[in-house]
Amino acid sequence: MSLTVLMNAGPWLPVPPTGYGGIEAVVATLVPELRKSGVSVVLATVGPSELAADGYVRPLAEPRFEHVAAPYNQVSGISHAHMYGVVAALRENPGIDLVHDHLEVVGPAVLSAMGDAAPPTLQTLHWDLTKHADFYSTFDGGGRIGFAAVSQSQLDRAPAKLREQTVGVVPLAVPPPQRMSVEQGDHALVLARITRDKGQDIAARVCLRADVPLVLAGPVAGIGDPAELERRLADSDTALASHPDVRYYLEDVAPLVDGTRVVWVGGVAGTEKEQLLQSARVLLAPNRWAEPGATGVVEALVRGVPVIGTSLGVLPSLIQHGVTGYLAETEEELAGYVGQVGSIDPFACRAAASAWSPAAMAEKYLQLYERMIEKGAR
Repeated sequence: MSLTVLMNAGPWLPVPPTGYGGIEAVVATLVPELRKSGVSVVLATVGPSELAADGYVRPLAEPRFEHVAAPYNQVSGISHAHMYGVVAALRENPGIDLVHDHLEVVGPAVLSAMGDAAPPTLQTLHWDLTKHADFYSTFDGGGRIGFAAVSQSQLDRAPAKLREQTVGVVPLAVPPPQRMSVEQGDHALVLARITRDKGQDIAARVCLRADVPLVLAGPVAGIGDPAELERRLADSDTALASHPDVRYYLEDVAPLVDGTRVVWVGGVAGTEKEQLLQSARVLLAPNRWAEPGATGVVEALVRGVPVIGTSLGVLPSLIQHGVTGYLAETEEELAGYVGQVGSIDPFACRAAASAWSPAAMAEKYLQLYERMIEKGAR
């Protein structure tokens, strides 16, 4: 396909991410498949990104993920500075046929303000759509800006105005697992940034109740090194100490982390992440929120690792209860199911995840690109 796409990954993390990175991991999975199909991709990202692309836009030299949950009046300039660079790149390169945007609110708002000077835009909705209701319930892309949901459950919760402008649902895919010889361990695993919505405190209580060791893997407020977090807090980093994820970790999670039965290993990537995931007895997803995409769940199932989670958001469409894992409503149920994961067949997990391939994700996006370009032309 003769097509040039500006892929706007945003200013938060490099592509591919070096540890945690949900949106950035999706972009890193999608772009190589698009380029295999003949699409030229210009990647709008931050300085350290190493993903192969046909061009780059790097408005900010360093990732800003550490600030993503800070008060709006402290961080609003980050997204706008990034989009200022994106707009400049679009003006300098009239050969870009479409923007595939992943930056919530600010991406479509700025591109809409460009009017006909901007190419048609498709934004992937990676977040809970009860968030930013003031924007997504009123925004009108005028046919030039459309949206893609990552799950039907996400779209079902969207404001009516947004549903009208959503051109398709594209489930998230993950790359195939790295081949290695790994013996199964005894540990349960939570693979997610540490934040209240992800329920790491629930996972800790569940595993203590079930007498199963738990490994928590993921950053706190963008910090993936436990020693660095401890050092910065000891140095009276007041901005960090006030971060909601840091407060959650210190108040609700850290008291349960004993270094033996419950361990926080920080952010993981590469071989370390692969070994930790492939050797896990079970992945836990005790979410408090209606997660729209859940790439961590797909990563586990692709590797034959069963998943136990709460029945919120996309999880019921990813986890086949009793076949690839279990869905629970209470901590007591979660703890009971941890003891039953030995009955889950790893081959059933892999088979269920086979439909979520990177090639399939890219093909669906190519179809949506064509629709948006046609709509923009009209």
